[in-house]
Amino acid sequence: MRLLTVLICSRRGNAMGRKGVAADAGFRYAGVMSFAALGQFPQYRPRRLRQSPALRRLVRETSLRAGQLVLPLFARAGRKVRVPVASMPGVFQLSPDEVVREAAAAQAAGVAGVILFGIPERKDEKASGAYAANGIVQQTARLLKRGLPELLVLTDVCLCEYMSHGHCGIIGRNKSRGVDNDATLALLARTALSHAEAGADVVAPSDMMDGRVAAIRQALDRHGFSETPILSYAAKFASAYYGPFREAAESAPKFGDRRAYQMDGANALEALREVALDIQEGADMVMVKPALAYLDILRRVKMEFGHPTAAYAVSGEYAMIKAAGAKGWIDERAVTLETLLAMRRAGADFIITYSATEAARWLKEG
Repeated sequence: MRLLTVLICSRRGNAMGRKGVAADAGFRYAGVMSFAALGQFPQYRPRRLRQSPALRRLVRETSLRAGQLVLPLFARAGRKVRVPVASMPGVFQLSPDEVVREAAAAQAAGVAGVILFGIPERKDEKASGAYAANGIVQQTARLLKRGLPELLVLTDVCLCEYMSHGHCGIIGRNKSRGVDNDATLALLARTALSHAEAGADVVAPSDMMDGRVAAIRQALDRHGFSETPILSYAAKFASAYYGPFREAAESAPKFGDRRAYQMDGANALEALREVALDIQEGADMVMVKPALAYLDILRRVKMEFGHPTAAYAVSGEYAMIKAAGAKGWIDERAVTLETLLAMRRAGADFIITYSATEAARWLKEG
């Protein structure tokens, strides 16, 4: 007889919880269960509940729905511009009108929202395009809210795309010292505020500067945007999976790397500390990035905090599935949906994915 005792959570289409997290929408804490209560073969046959699609749906623990997906979009100046990203088939740099077109298709498929990244016409050492009143993200956000008012518009708050050197903050005179954390906070707050003023529903700081959530929250509150939520890239790791994104966003650093501010992939406890700090500073939602190689972190974040939690299925994950699918080595549709389901099962309340529109359509098809 099995004697294993485990801590379990009963789900309502969500992931993990524990202790006092029972009140969090999406799951119920069910306590401790002993498998000694189960019968043994042949009396107990788990396969009985796998015999038909209807039975499998009836007892399914985790759901994946279109409304849990967010589509990243890359905006650049112009009109009717669609520049393909070579390393990410099906992804484009888009002019604002084309962003609206792409977002409308996503909304029609049932996707909850989009997250905007900007590619400015000019870059400098103060990232002035990031917080310009008529910057590319600001223009696009206004256009989206006019044309698709029910679609959620999230904006990535970072400076790397706008910096001539490609780093996520101000670089002092001594480059060897890297990004000046505290000098960068004011620019991040200014950028987030400009996005809110342009109509963004959610601002999402991705820079990994210490104290940036507090700086942004204070700026938003001070200027009348106390209702604008912050989605913090709370546990963002320095990852090789970001390579294709840097082509799409034209944001590769001109020197060095980002390991002095993005997290070391070896550190799980540090990730929990980062998440705790961001929640204390006012983050309404937190994110783990990348997703697939960090499912253990995602699970621990959801179990520890019970906060609304996102996973970012990043460019490298997308590119690998696309490439293998194109070769016929895997079933692209099945693998995409399986990996997204894994992120939900691990703890993600919603997922940012370049496959959002396709996945939403596949889910509708069953």
